[in-house]
Amino acid sequence: MPRRIRNVAVPVLDGVFAFELGVLCEVFGTARPDDPSLPDFDFALCTETPGPVRVHSGFDLVVEDDFSRLDEADLVAVPAISREEPMPEGLLEGLRRAVDRGAQVMSVCSGAFILGEAGLLDGRECTTHWTHAGELADRFPEARVNPDVLYVDSDGVLTSAGTAAGIDASLHLIRREFGTTVANTLARRMVTPPHREGGQRQYVDQPVPCEGDTLSDTLEWILGHLAEDMTVEQLAARAHLSPRTFARRFRAETGTTPLQWLTDQRILHARRLLEETAQPVEVVADLVGFGSASVLRHHFTRRVGTTPQSYRRTFARAG
Repeated sequence: MPRRIRNVAVPVLDGVFAFELGVLCEVFGTARPDDPSLPDFDFALCTETPGPVRVHSGFDLVVEDDFSRLDEADLVAVPAISREEPMPEGLLEGLRRAVDRGAQVMSVCSGAFILGEAGLLDGRECTTHWTHAGELADRFPEARVNPDVLYVDSDGVLTSAGTAAGIDASLHLIRREFGTTVANTLARRMVTPPHREGGQRQYVDQPVPCEGDTLSDTLEWILGHLAEDMTVEQLAARAHLSPRTFARRFRAETGTTPLQWLTDQRILHARRLLEETAQPVEVVADLVGFGSASVLRHHFTRRVGTTPQSYRRTFARAG
């Protein structure tokens, strides 16, 4: 069975950004006693000296724990911070100890700079908000900075891009630790899409269409018909668009191509079936639209990093 994260510490410094901190508080710090299927975390903010911490938006937080709280955590999640502020050595040491003892460490947006100061990005692929990526690479030349992706999960160190990508990375972590159903349930509670692959681009060149022009109906139809064969031409016709316009608008709305998105959704559905049912892999492949176990295995291994059979042994509810 995978590691289970139960204890979460979020270090905060003066200049912490409210939205990115709020993401971590919403995902890991909000109790949901009405739904026992969702994990309940032992969650705490911590800082160098307990007391008020100034938030970038102009208000104060009162933080009760110091950085010794980091040593208890299964997950240390670092929100976005001002990149010019000095980093307390107690925080950097706590992050290093966390990685050394096998805890998960993650950052949201410019929180990656703290991980870089701690030496945790050296030799690892990582990311941050695309506007900061050049600076991150210059300051930490041993880091392999990828400016295009939403998040990177690299050997216990998870880095994410700006703002909403912190939600994507957090749900990725929930999915990895607790399974697809838990992640999807939490996403529904947060009224956010349940799954965007980390490798999707942070931004797109085309503007997002106005509400009346979105492809939401087409996307809903695809999700309800994953087992069926479908081509870009057929989907474009359903959306009453030319294939070229459909592909351009699809990328504008989702950040990826129609076939890539379709494959990702089929993999996500396969993960849920492998977790929750005893259907043979061949049947799962057919139900999600891959047609054969070998095709499912090919795409599943490329995206998830393991075979369907191994994934089932790890995540099956019977385990």
